[in-house]
Amino acid sequence: MTATDRSALQSPELVLITCGSRKLGHRARAADLYTGPYHRACRRAAQGLRPDHLLILSSFHGLVALDDVIEPYDTALDGVGSVTAERLRQQARQRGVLELDPVVVLAGARHTALARKVWPHALNPLQGTGGMGRQIAWLNALAGIGAPDDPAAR
Repeated sequence: MTATDRSALQSPELVLITCGSRKLGHRARAADLYTGPYHRACRRAAQGLRPDHLLILSSFHGLVALDDVIEPYDTALDGVGSVTAERLRQQARQRGVLELDPVVVLAGARHTALARKVWPHALNPLQGTGGMGRQIAWLNALAGIGAPDDPAAR
């Protein structure tokens, strides 16, 4: 799937977005905790897709809803104390999102790889878009801030 294949992205049942290393220094709603530009671009794009469910894939907390109040952390994905695929699967079952399809992941390669251990069919429209700057530009386009760049045209 290329970044411009929007038909596969229309009205997904679940969109997972990346967390981010930039955070507030205190307990807050997840919607407010993550302050980095990549996370914000992923969230704007995800909201533009109008999914049935939108969750943050936190490297520490796992699946987090925007209204969940959580503590800040400094845990990288695959680091000590980070969320595992089994924990993520348990959380997905508890939240009632384990069997959803389509699932779209707006995140980097490591978060997407973890999500695909739970949702092997998950779509990753950012694959092939290039580095973080290009990904943010494409996410902004998906959110309606510009025209998406087709990585197949490069």
